[in-house]
Amino acid sequence: MYSFSILIVTIYTFLASIIQIVSILFVKIKISHLMFDLDRWQEIFETIRKNKLRTFLTGLSVASGIFILVILLGFGQGFKNGIRQEFEQDAANRIWVWTQVTTKKYKGLNPGRSIQMQNSNYDHINSVYGDQLEYKTGQYRVRGATINYKEESGSYGVRGVDPNLQQIENQKMISGRYINHTDIETNNKVVVVSNKIKRELLNKVENPLNEYVQLSGINFKIIGIYSDEGGEREENRVFIPISTAQNVFNGVNKIGEMGFTLQPEESFEKALEVSTKFTANIKQYLQQAHSVAPDDMSAINVHNMLDEAKRFYTLTDNISFFFWFVGICTIIAGVVGVSNIMLIVVKERTKEIGIRKALGAKPWSIVAMVLRESIFVTTISGFGGLIFSMGLLEIVGPNIEVDYVVNPTVNFSIAISMVFILIIAGALAGFLPSWRAANIQPIEALRDE
Repeated sequence: MYSFSILIVTIYTFLASIIQIVSILFVKIKISHLMFDLDRWQEIFETIRKNKLRTFLTGLSVASGIFILVILLGFGQGFKNGIRQEFEQDAANRIWVWTQVTTKKYKGLNPGRSIQMQNSNYDHINSVYGDQLEYKTGQYRVRGATINYKEESGSYGVRGVDPNLQQIENQKMISGRYINHTDIETNNKVVVVSNKIKRELLNKVENPLNEYVQLSGINFKIIGIYSDEGGEREENRVFIPISTAQNVFNGVNKIGEMGFTLQPEESFEKALEVSTKFTANIKQYLQQAHSVAPDDMSAINVHNMLDEAKRFYTLTDNISFFFWFVGICTIIAGVVGVSNIMLIVVKERTKEIGIRKALGAKPWSIVAMVLRESIFVTTISGFGGLIFSMGLLEIVGPNIEVDYVVNPTVNFSIAISMVFILIIAGALAGFLPSWRAANIQPIEALRDE
């Protein structure tokens, strides 16, 4: 509500000074005369009173323009927030590598070969690119494993991993600890379970730490409970040391996946450049190590999160541009409506303007008369639409639960700037009709019926 309060204060200050600004820019008369001439204000209010419906519809078109623009920009920012949150659930710069079967003949080898990464591949990448890596992990999936605790049992994914997986997957420890290097070196039979599995399988135990569960009939000691912001799908797994998984479950030296994150860079563009080069290098190395054709796109798979982030950020930028375009078009339509109404006003008051000029009214006073009404309607309507839209976002925004839309908000300075631009546009929209009115010859105006 802080930005909304600032908005109200800004509007109060602006309304106190707008007429003064207009007088300096457009009217060559004393400021005090324009500010406090009640007759001129009564004129405006009387005109509005006589044409309530017309004024209302004009103001509605202007307010709608600001309202639509703010709401669209708010949801555009909410979409960006949602995309950013999705990527923040895991390490933003993570890279995953996995293999499948070959699809092309290469070096006398037929397609259809199953490519299997090994510890030596993982060690080679670490030795060559170790200075570029922030976190790294190998991963071995235990196929068909069941998890039992006393009378309870369940089917969950069992992964053999290195300690760095916690950072790569952005997992949070609720209690206990994660797998460490000692567990890897000594092939400890320890397991980290998720908060979901604790609720489903260990709900009768107040504190599951140091309890034993059976993975395919083999006892593993629970050393930690984790949570994952990715939700229950990401919590449908338990983790054991990769060395233990390879030794106990006949993995030998096999690795199913490899995960990496690179050292942070000063900019997204630099991080993308470095990660793109890194992924190309390790893919080339694995292709050579396993005799895979360079143009075989299926055998060696590398998923670079920054590439995906770039695509999504480009998408959000395009959506934001579209929202801006639609919102500005709506505002322009409102301004055009103001201009048309002012033309009608001038036409209706032609005779009155002729009398004023015959009595000695200066052209700039005629301009000011029309501009005041135009600016007044535009200002009130613009700020009305702004208050309503930002208030709606403040109240409703935090409670919106839509995929990829999180806390839609609008930058306060941008919103205020758009209203100021709208008011200037409203003044310009009223200037042409007012200038036309100022140049009416009194004799012609008096003849006009």
